Amino acid sequence: MSAPVSPHGELAALRTLSARIGADPLLTQGAGGNTSLKDEGTLWIKASGTWLAHALERDIMVPVRIAPLLAAVDAVDPAAERAEQFTLAAQNPSGLRPSIETTVHALMPQRVVLHTHCVNTIAMAVQKNCRELIASRLEGLNWALVPYARPGLPLALAIREHSAGHPDVLVLANHGLVVAADTVADAEALLDEVTRRLAIVPRTAPPADTGYLKALAEGSAYRLPASEAAHALATDPHNTAIAASGSLYPDHVIFLGEGSVIAGPSESIDHLAARVGAPPPAIVFPGAGVLMREDVPPNSDAMARCLADVAARIPAGADLRVLTREEHLQLTDWDAEKYRQALAKAARRSA
Repeated sequence: MSAPVSPHGELAALRTLSARIGADPLLTQGAGGNTSLKDEGTLWIKASGTWLAHALERDIMVPVRIAPLLAAVDAVDPAAERAEQFTLAAQNPSGLRPSIETTVHALMPQRVVLHTHCVNTIAMAVQKNCRELIASRLEGLNWALVPYARPGLPLALAIREHSAGHPDVLVLANHGLVVAADTVADAEALLDEVTRRLAIVPRTAPPADTGYLKALAEGSAYRLPASEAAHALATDPHNTAIAASGSLYPDHVIFLGEGSVIAGPSESIDHLAARVGAPPPAIVFPGAGVLMREDVPPNSDAMARCLADVAARIPAGADLRVLTREEHLQLTDWDAEKYRQALAKAARRSA
């Protein structure tokens, strides 16, 4: 029999793995994604609004009492949506809220849970035939496909309904990927295996016309995106068509708004802002590239690149399942996400 794994050593290992996941834009973007470890009735989980990439330099893990949280889930109690009510305050001096996905992590029986916004997974999980696309790739693994539900308690209840047999891998439609195991090492190995199987070769997009974009942005409240990769959304017409179809996953709505704003031929920024009613966080200029509003937080830049990365992995003409108007409203009129956006704005001001 192997020696028991030290929970303290495991938490340190989870921090290291979290930082690695957070540094990979194909797995996590900005404050997205979360990781957790269960230890004797306590769930250590990433705090809402924090970045996995900062796991080794900042205290981003929050302790939550599992039993009362699960009781709230069983009762479909709205308190489960505010997991900060179940934190161990003495071990959470920062007062940060647990991740909005805390109920998801608590419900899964495995000790270690990794939830990522894996670009390759999302590229398949937004297509209406995603089950067929994924099934052959994950053959032999204990996995399940979970239909889209709003992050938080609705997603946790959907996972409970659609994951008989306690699968180790969950593909979340229009959302992302969850892998789980009983040790950090096993969870990391499983994540690597699943992402290897789900890898897609992206389309290559032409380079951006940065000279044209800089000329457009001169004297405006816009700038080039933080990542050149974001321009692929505009320079490849298939990617632009995908962006124009609507919102594909929750974090896009939270940090970039509903859908994507596509500029018309030779349309100026001022004319576009008047047309859509307000200066949008990001503007796609077909054939040229992308501009970002100067005041958007880093999360928005991360999501602009994410959309380009996802779109480049979706076949031209694919039948997509975009978020409905009601699903948009569920995300934008939600206390947990308002809190996460407030943290993002505060971080932007202090940068």
